[in-house]
Amino acid sequence: MKFEQVLQELRLNGVRFEKLQDLAEISTGSSNTNEAEGNGAYPFYVRSQEPLRKNSYEYDETAIITAGDGVGVGKVFHYVEGKYALHQRAYRIHITSKEILPKFFFHYMRTKFYDYISKAGFHSSVSSIRRPMLNNFLIPILPLDVQAEIIRILDDYTVSIVGLQQELEKELTARKKQYEYYSSKLFLDTNAPEIEMSELASFVYGYTDTAQDVGDTRFVRITDINEQGYLKQEDQKFITLNEDAHKSLLNKGDIIMARTGATFGKVLYFDSDFPSVYASFLIKIIPNKRLLSRYYWHFTKTPLYWEQANKLVTTGGQPQFNTPAVKRVKIPVPSIEEQERIVSILDRFDKLCNDISEGLPAEIEVRRKQYEYYRDKLLSFEENKNA
Repeated sequence: MKFEQVLQELRLNGVRFEKLQDLAEISTGSSNTNEAEGNGAYPFYVRSQEPLRKNSYEYDETAIITAGDGVGVGKVFHYVEGKYALHQRAYRIHITSKEILPKFFFHYMRTKFYDYISKAGFHSSVSSIRRPMLNNFLIPILPLDVQAEIIRILDDYTVSIVGLQQELEKELTARKKQYEYYSSKLFLDTNAPEIEMSELASFVYGYTDTAQDVGDTRFVRITDINEQGYLKQEDQKFITLNEDAHKSLLNKGDIIMARTGATFGKVLYFDSDFPSVYASFLIKIIPNKRLLSRYYWHFTKTPLYWEQANKLVTTGGQPQFNTPAVKRVKIPVPSIEEQERIVSILDRFDKLCNDISEGLPAEIEVRRKQYEYYRDKLLSFEENKNA
């Protein structure tokens, strides 16, 4: 009988489910440190997306690893075969039942587990995993050949997506190198006088408020600046606009800069029409008529800018790059016409690097949606009450 027919019959008739505790060994590791040992011989699984390395191992087996707490709860899973070390707040699940293929369980768990712990009322914020959550997680028992075919289909999509991502990374790396080369060259070749920002702009600190999940105005924070210097669309926070916040409203084309923390000096080009206010750890840079905001934004992505920023920042506790420091940044200032020409060239490179609506990024997104569609279709089963 064909795979599709078997799958259809299983869906019509329902399948038997078993608790994970009856199918596997479940335990945490013994290490209480996150310290890596350089390029150690063995992977060391902690609570993050990427494993560290150690020179000693604790287990030698096939297992699924998941975070016990932290940001990876219910979302970070590793499939491991061989020797590895494990943190005491990460769980190993070693399948012992002959009715379940470990790789099938891996696909099933990373598809279903987060929803399970979110909806089962174990913890309101799902900030940690307790042993009962794992023990009572129900696994569908399918014929082994059906499990194997599901593994093949999902692995094929995973390999395809990873391959496209690697291709994209190579292409983006090449484009970014071009961008960095031409941007530095264009600014250096202007032969224009270098002028301190104190003569070219005014600086206004942002608004202090508590970010909320709902409101009529977006609250732009340091963490809302992505790697390309644009506004992130995920994890949006809001405030309710009031009279005090009005002075911190953003207009399309404004530039704001992170003034503290690890991302000090990073500049956001605001390109949204949604009403937005910027937070107090940001500084709005308001260029005068001698300087285009887009020209300055491109400049802040060059080594010419960062060499200055790294010298001017005040260190101690948190790095501080406040108005007195920003005022001392020097930038070549040609005519407005020449600035427009440079901006036009660099905008084309920026589009090549960052436009996610075309090319490989769009293809990756299509493959990812296909994977999610087939994953959900292949791994959704009802319980057979008569089993």
